Amino acid sequence: MKCSNAFSGSRIVMAPVFFVIFFLPTWFGFSEKITVLLLIPLFIFLEFTDFLDGYFARKLNEVTDFGKHFDPFCDALANLTILMCFVLLSYAPVIFFLIIMYREFGITFLRMIATKQGIVIPAKMGGKVKTVMYIVSMGFSLLIRTLNAFFTIQETLLLFLKWTNYTLYIIAVLLSVVTFVDYQRSYKKLIESKNHGNIDNR
Repeated sequence: MKCSNAFSGSRIVMAPVFFVIFFLPTWFGFSEKITVLLLIPLFIFLEFTDFLDGYFARKLNEVTDFGKHFDPFCDALANLTILMCFVLLSYAPVIFFLIIMYREFGITFLRMIATKQGIVIPAKMGGKVKTVMYIVSMGFSLLIRTLNAFFTIQETLLLFLKWTNYTLYIIAVLLSVVTFVDYQRSYKKLIESKNHGNIDNR
C-alpha cells in the first residue's frame, strides 16, 4: 500500500476507536479525565493525517485516481464519526449532522460521476475552509468536554461556551451547503464545456 493511502486508511481504522473511547464513561463508568486525555491525541491524529496523506501523495508522486476518491471518503467517514459522537451528547443538533452527512455523500457521488465522465473538478479554497471549520467546531466541543472533566465550570461560562460552539457548528454547516452548491456549479460548467467541445469536434 502506498504511504499516502496508508495515512488515509488509518483514519478508517482509528475513527471507530475514537467512537468507542468517547463513550467509555457512559457505557462502563470509565474515568472522564483519562478518556479526554486519550481523545485529544486521537483527534489530532485523525485530523493531521488528512494533511499528511496529501503531502506524501504529492511529495512521493503517489497521486492516483484511487487516492483521489479514497482520501475524501476517509475524511468524510472520520469527520462524520467524530461529529456523531458530539451530536449524541447534545453538543450539536441532529439536523447539523444530517446536513453535513448528505453533503459529504452528495460530493462523493458527484466526484464518482465526474471521474467516470473523464472530468476533474479542482479543489477550491471554500472546501478547505469548510474542513477547517469542521475541525474547529469539533475541537471546541472536545475542549468543552475536557474543561468539564477537569474543572467545575460556572453555569454562565458553560452556557457561553456552548453557544459559541453552536455558532461554530452553524458556520460549518453553512459552509458545507455553500461549497456543495459551488461544487455542483463547477461540475455543470465542466459538463457543458465538454459537451460543447465534443459538438465542435464533430
